[in-house]
Amino acid sequence: MRTEATFRSSAFNTSDVKPYFINPGCFGDDLAKWIMARLRSSGVRTADEPRQEDFGWYFEFEVPAGTHCCVLGYQADHPEGLWLLWLERRRGFLGSIFGMRKRGIDPAAVKALQDVLGAAPEIRHLQWQDGQ
Repeated sequence: MRTEATFRSSAFNTSDVKPYFINPGCFGDDLAKWIMARLRSSGVRTADEPRQEDFGWYFEFEVPAGTHCCVLGYQADHPEGLWLLWLERRRGFLGSIFGMRKRGIDPAAVKALQDVLGAAPEIRHLQWQDGQ
């Protein structure tokens, strides 16, 4: 199933390093909030705020089959800059240790993100790939 995506956009911060970034290249908080707002407007429940990782940001959202996590980051070393996004399934501590986050991703979670990103003029060259 295609659960990973790349795209380009100049609508989101990729140069202003914020003081709250864990690492200088942790862009994506504004993109995460933008996606979350659009998911909510289409009736999808999301976390209140995105959370930061050392490489970018993530947030949880719910589809009827369960809670999923959208992880995103910016690849500045790509010639034109590239946003990366992938889906994971929310799992407990043991499930995460045993690699279960990539299993059981529901097509409704992919569709929810595709609907948001695919309809947005801010998003260019959206391409979905099979998850690893």
